[in-house]
Amino acid sequence: MKNIEEINRESVKKILAKTKIPEFFPGDTIKVGVRISEGKRERIQHFEGVCISKKNRDINSSFTVRKISFGEGVERTFALYSPIIGSLQVIRSGKVRRAKLYYLRDRKGKSARIAEKIRKNIGVDVLKKVETSDENKKLTEPGEGKLKEVKEKIFSPELKSKKEELKTKKK
Repeated sequence: MKNIEEINRESVKKILAKTKIPEFFPGDTIKVGVRISEGKRERIQHFEGVCISKKNRDINSSFTVRKISFGEGVERTFALYSPIIGSLQVIRSGKVRRAKLYYLRDRKGKSARIAEKIRKNIGVDVLKKVETSDENKKLTEPGEGKLKEVKEKIFSPELKSKKEELKTKKK
C-alpha cells in the first residue's frame, strides 16, 4: 500500500516530465506567467517581481513573489506545481544571505534593492577542436586557442619594434 508521500513524489515526477521548472532562489527576480481564464478564453498575464520566500514540500511547494505596483507593494503566493503557472522565467539572480526576505516589506526605494549575483559558469562549457600555432588539432577549452593567438599578437616582433619607436619619439 502506498502512503501519501509516495503518491506526492510520483505526481511531482509526472509534472516535471511535462514542464521544466527553472532553479531559482529567494532574492531572484522572476517572471511568472499566470493563466487567467475569462469566460471561454484563456490568456497569460505576467507577474514580475522578487521572490521573497520559497517552500520546498514535494507537491505542496510554493513561492511568494513581491512587486511594487503603482507605489503599492503587492505579494502573490503561487503553488510551484500548479496548473495556473504557464511559464516561469528567472530574470536576474539576487545575492542574499537569508531564506525569507520579509524585511523587504518595510523597505522602499533604494534600500529595497538586492545586489545581483554574478555567476561564474555562464553558458555551457564544451570542449571543442581549436587550431593552435603548431597547426596540430587538439581538444582544448573554448577560450584557450584565442588566448594563444592574442599572446602571439602582443609579443610579436613587429609590435615590439613599434613600441620601441614610440618610446624613442616620446624622449
